Amino acid sequence: MPTPVVLPEPWSRSRVSVVVPTFNEAENLPVLVEELLALPLPALRVVVVDDNSPDGTGEIADKLAADHTDTTGARVSVLHRETKDGLGRAYVAGMSRALDEGAEFVVQMDADHSHPPGYVPQLLGTLLSTGAGVVVGSRYLPGSSLSRSWAAHRRLLSGWANTYVRAVLAMPVRDVTAGFKLWRREALEALDLPSTHSSGYSFQVEALFRAYRRGQKIVEIPIHFEDRTEGASKMDLAVQAESALRPFQLRRDERAARRG
Repeated sequence: MPTPVVLPEPWSRSRVSVVVPTFNEAENLPVLVEELLALPLPALRVVVVDDNSPDGTGEIADKLAADHTDTTGARVSVLHRETKDGLGRAYVAGMSRALDEGAEFVVQMDADHSHPPGYVPQLLGTLLSTGAGVVVGSRYLPGSSLSRSWAAHRRLLSGWANTYVRAVLAMPVRDVTAGFKLWRREALEALDLPSTHSSGYSFQVEALFRAYRRGQKIVEIPIHFEDRTEGASKMDLAVQAESALRPFQLRRDERAARRG
């Protein structure tokens, strides 16, 4: 588990927004939000992007927003989308909302507790001390660890996917499919989020590849990756197919742009 990190001022008062896409995360979301708001980051905000979850996650998010306010307003904001439209589009919507609300730094993480919130101060401290544009919470560095309850076939799939994407895109990043990142505002703005093409999980790869090709400094820190505590994985065959094809499309588009 993460070692507690206490950041010096003014770092600890940075305007950090954590974007959390949700679909049927009614059991997980309240615990996650409470843990995030308890971090020693008083200006931290949470942006929940809910895709009309039939289990009532959206209504729970609204209650969390009503229950958590301070002198500057709500510490939780909720973006309701009418349909389940893909993780990538959820992140684009949530990150855009965070930037509109004045975030200096934006965290992306899963709602299912696979990314321990206690790493957020360490991600921020690493970004500010290194001058990085994005810091990745990596599952595949020395010092990283994976939950023993994470199914063997998912470990194999994740490891294979990282090897495959790194080979296709030649990115010097150990965990190119990571879903736990902290972005500097300027780095996100440089990505031109509305023009991203990935609707599903491959958004993780596309966003990082864009950052790399635009010269953003990428730093990784080791994390402990937990298996989800409640609910079911959203990785269906269509999402897997997009994830397999997208790296080749990104490489093709990048080469075409260079030929210009």
